[in-house]
Amino acid sequence: MRKVNILILDDRIENVISLSALLSNLEHVNLLQTTNPHEALRICWKEDISIALVDVQMPDINGFEFVSLLKNNPKTNHIVSIMVTAISKEDHYLIKGLKSGAVDYLYKPLNPEITLAKVGSYIRQIHIQDEIIQKNNELKQSREALIKAKEEAEEARKSKEIFLANMSHEIRTPINGIMGIISMFKASELSREQEDWVRRLENASHSLLHILNDILDISKIDSNAMTLEEEVFQLSKLIEDIEKTMSIRVKNKPINFQVELDENTPSYIKADPLRLQQIINNYISNSLKFTEKGFIKLCTKVIEKKDNFYTIEFSIKDSGIGIAEESLENIFEAFQQADNSITKKYGGTGLGLAIVNRLAKLMDGQVDVKSKYGEGSEFSFTATFESIAPVDAQIAVEKGEEKELESFPNVKILIAEDNELNVFILVHMLKSWQCDVDTEKNGYDALQAFEKKNYDIILMDTHMPIMSGIEAIKKIRTHKDPKKRSTPIITVSASVLEHEQEAAKQAGADDVLSKPFHANDLHGKIQRLL
Repeated sequence: MRKVNILILDDRIENVISLSALLSNLEHVNLLQTTNPHEALRICWKEDISIALVDVQMPDINGFEFVSLLKNNPKTNHIVSIMVTAISKEDHYLIKGLKSGAVDYLYKPLNPEITLAKVGSYIRQIHIQDEIIQKNNELKQSREALIKAKEEAEEARKSKEIFLANMSHEIRTPINGIMGIISMFKASELSREQEDWVRRLENASHSLLHILNDILDISKIDSNAMTLEEEVFQLSKLIEDIEKTMSIRVKNKPINFQVELDENTPSYIKADPLRLQQIINNYISNSLKFTEKGFIKLCTKVIEKKDNFYTIEFSIKDSGIGIAEESLENIFEAFQQADNSITKKYGGTGLGLAIVNRLAKLMDGQVDVKSKYGEGSEFSFTATFESIAPVDAQIAVEKGEEKELESFPNVKILIAEDNELNVFILVHMLKSWQCDVDTEKNGYDALQAFEKKNYDIILMDTHMPIMSGIEAIKKIRTHKDPKKRSTPIITVSASVLEHEQEAAKQAGADDVLSKPFHANDLHGKIQRLL
């Protein structure tokens, strides 16, 4: 606590001495005294005076004039002035003193207790003001630190987003080529051994894509960029699709995959089927990783029903290695494994359960786990869904069902793509549909080809050297020839960032094809635009 500087001004030295002796009993004070008003003004200018005790009756400059001088100067107007007087206590003197800027009066002869109490109260007020100023400064510093931290976080978010965009493009582009080649192999004549090789290669590419999607999903959720897309769908059909897929995955393992549906489970519900399936698949994939033999069971159980709203528990039980009790607490945290040795033996990023946890929160649900080490685990997800009775329910086409794609004879298509493997895949697909195909490696060369020839559709990669696809699209959309200007354009993008895909559409693209893509996706977009 700082010492408060107090100025004592009286033209009689004996009054100065007696008042100084009295105030010296106060703590945290530093006394300065003078009998000269001019000297007092100099002290107020030079020293940090907080309180001034000023005699009213002085020659040359009286107390009222002195206080007025203090209050009219920005450098001294903060000083608390107390009048010390022996003259009458009449109201007009009090008013004159207060108008000059004084805050209080002390009357001679001074009462020691009253004098100490009054001056002591003003000292405490000054200390309180000091604390308020200090707190305000601390708040200001905290606010500045928060603003700086927010700016740094925003910069980090942007850097992270740019990194994710680049990573997505650089990894998804070759994955697209690999999966395209796999599709070509599957459509050709292969021996049993070669079919097995292709199957293993396909599983590996799907695993790589799954890891990439996990990283991108956790980043999107953490940055609040993921939203749910609710629709009405048949829950039993979704479970059936999962059962078919998982039955294939355990086909060559000593594992019995079972499904047990509560008879009260509603037929149609309103939710995000993709994210619900992702939760269940992540749970099952986790069980598959740690279950070498025995069983994995997917169960649904209706916990509660209120009007058209059902609280449903989805649980996955397994006979796997189980989880130690001390590891259960952090099992749903990102990059966490129950045991560090698990990563070495079983692999994985530790993101699957973290994604489940975050998706569950997005769906206003909750997750839980029960496990006994060496005996298996049970993971569950519980949420409330609205049951819908569709007026005209249509049976969805089973996922993965292949259908023969019609040809586009003599349709002229320009491909602008810098990745040779992706060019090879696209050319193969398009020529199998009897398209007439030209290829260029960047946006600039694509524009040159575009000037020389009329095309029915352009497939434009977004990231290319020399000139990007976005720039090329903008130039096409400002072409002087209306027919050329309206040429349908599909951007082929490896980015999963919505704002990048939106930027392509704003530049003039008619549609966006995300890598890796299935032949059906490309075919459907071409068919729609034609």
